[in-house]
Amino acid sequence: MIRQRAHHSPGLRAWFGLLVILCPVLLVSMDGSILFLAMPRISQALTPTADQALWILDVYGFAVGSLLVAFGNLGDRYGRLKLLMIGAAVFGVGSAAAAFAPSPELLIAFRALMGVAGATLLPSALAVVSELFPDPRRRAQAIGIFAAAFAAGFAIGPIVGGALLRQFWWGAVFLINLPVIALFLLLAPVLLREVRATRPGRVDTPSVVLSAGGLLLTIYGIKHAAAEGLAVVPLAVGIAGVCLLAWFARRQRSLEHPLIEFSLFRDRVFTIAIITGLLPLAAWSAVAYLAGIYLQSVLDLPVLHAAFLALPGAAVLTTTCVITPTVAGRIGKRTALIVCHFCIAAGLLLLLPTGVSGGVGWYIASTAIAGVGYGISFSVVADTAVAAVPTERAGSASAIAETSNEIGNALGIALLGSLAALVFRLQGPDLAPTLDETLQLPGLAPAVAGDAKAAFVTGLHIAAAVAALLHAALGILALRRLPRLDLSSDTPPVPMADRAEGRAR
Repeated sequence: MIRQRAHHSPGLRAWFGLLVILCPVLLVSMDGSILFLAMPRISQALTPTADQALWILDVYGFAVGSLLVAFGNLGDRYGRLKLLMIGAAVFGVGSAAAAFAPSPELLIAFRALMGVAGATLLPSALAVVSELFPDPRRRAQAIGIFAAAFAAGFAIGPIVGGALLRQFWWGAVFLINLPVIALFLLLAPVLLREVRATRPGRVDTPSVVLSAGGLLLTIYGIKHAAAEGLAVVPLAVGIAGVCLLAWFARRQRSLEHPLIEFSLFRDRVFTIAIITGLLPLAAWSAVAYLAGIYLQSVLDLPVLHAAFLALPGAAVLTTTCVITPTVAGRIGKRTALIVCHFCIAAGLLLLLPTGVSGGVGWYIASTAIAGVGYGISFSVVADTAVAAVPTERAGSASAIAETSNEIGNALGIALLGSLAALVFRLQGPDLAPTLDETLQLPGLAPAVAGDAKAAFVTGLHIAAAVAALLHAALGILALRRLPRLDLSSDTPPVPMADRAEGRAR
């Protein structure tokens, strides 16, 4: 009895190993949002165009999301700890280069490099955590801490960025990664062990190229149209991107071991869960980005003040992420998913009373109420998706769930951010494509500056309203289409660690 308890009880080395793994995990999620408050400073220093500014923000998320599944497969074949170490080192190099980028083009390139490295970290880190905690109960606790840290990184990214910008130049938001990466590279070989799994087949390189290329080309076309209007070349590029994505989807059906098993979407529970993984991240990232500009460039608040205003929403999001698994066990995942969407919709609608002369209280209330929904989404989506499919397909379901989060984070800025940019271009004074560029024009009359700010606020309202309507629609769909029994509280949750192991099967 004593030996069995000792065997299942993780020692200090395992818990220290978990803390070490959380270092890169926190950085990957934090870097998805840390630039939201830094963009006005970056715009002043590098003067990017409207579409370049959007690329600086979301090329990272697209790189992570488009390569997440492929690097998860590579880790299974060649060693997850090895891939984790390589990814962390490349992430550090990309961060250092981005901090001193002299132009928008190079900053976009280095952010893309950071995204490629980030895609190696998440699936490998999750698998290594599973190896540290062989006991299912302790492993579930560790994975819960893992998920909470990932959610917290998204929430505190803008706050950390704002605090750094109070004392340093914009490149400091990247240099903060270096000591954390150095600590990880120093301790990981001592505390962590290599993990490999036998995965059938090989990574289909054409599928990786088609998915990544299709996403990038499609979003380029959308962004260019929103920022500068329709033109032949961007339109052709966007259509080419859609064709590549269609080719990718068709290719997956013919592969014995596809990157994404689209057949899983025949299950309505799985489909709603994956959309719930994507849409909240899209709404959160877009509104956080636009709100950062609103607080600093419209209300003229100092960057640290704007960062502090994000604290209540971040606290609600992180707390909800931690307590949701317990609450969902009592009320059921179906109810949790429904509450998730209606909370986000209600929170987003609270942004509509904000204006050029004030709206801080509405902003805080919005982030707090929507934060409940975001926290629920982070906590229950993956388990719900995996529970909806057969056990032997848990690995594929897990990979799709993780990818939906990253793609949602990037799509929000790309689509909703482009919508706001389009509104500004149509209703603004038409002197420059972005608010910050307009306000920096020499000799700008106060009335014209007021018109530019009003146009930006209108764009923020429209983007928030569209996201709120989408969430309300998905909440109604979940209410009507999710079965009560399949998602009841009696259904045991599938730990993320078991999903990671499912990749190897």
